[in-house]
Amino acid sequence: MPAMGASWCALAGALLPFLILSGSWVSAENINFYNIRPPLDPTPFPNSFKCFTCDNAVDNYNCNRWAEDRWCPESARYCLAAHLFTARGESTSVTKRCATGEECHRVGCHRRGDSGHTECVSCCEGMICNVEIPTNATNAVFAVLPARRTAAGSRARPSLAALVALVALVALVTMALS
Repeated sequence: MPAMGASWCALAGALLPFLILSGSWVSAENINFYNIRPPLDPTPFPNSFKCFTCDNAVDNYNCNRWAEDRWCPESARYCLAAHLFTARGESTSVTKRCATGEECHRVGCHRRGDSGHTECVSCCEGMICNVEIPTNATNAVFAVLPARRTAAGSRARPSLAALVALVALVALVTMALS
């Protein structure tokens, strides 16, 4: 392990002057929630996934920034996002979590009583797919990924480019760990 720590220190030492000279410091406002890498920890069961998870966050940014990083239970198949906002479009609360198909039947936008608030709910299928919040009937939907199947009905095989990218990724991780 000491060799791995030394290599990381060397990498940080090489990158620090670049960051100082370029002025490219990373700030909290510039977090890219769309460029999230798949988790490296083992999956608890086949086809498992994660969703952004928060309860009554003040807005989407704070929900995504502080979202818990945990696997969805086997009974969940989708990621849900619920957005409560005022008549002027100001967020009141954002809730995101893993969901079952039955819970996703409430997708759409609905007025909440006489308060003038609207709640929009969306569901999606896939690893941490609930990045955005629903704001209207156009994006408050149940988005399910189409299965990639061949004419014979079996799953499509990965492309050569995908296999090459996977081999390159494994090589990079191996080099970084050695």
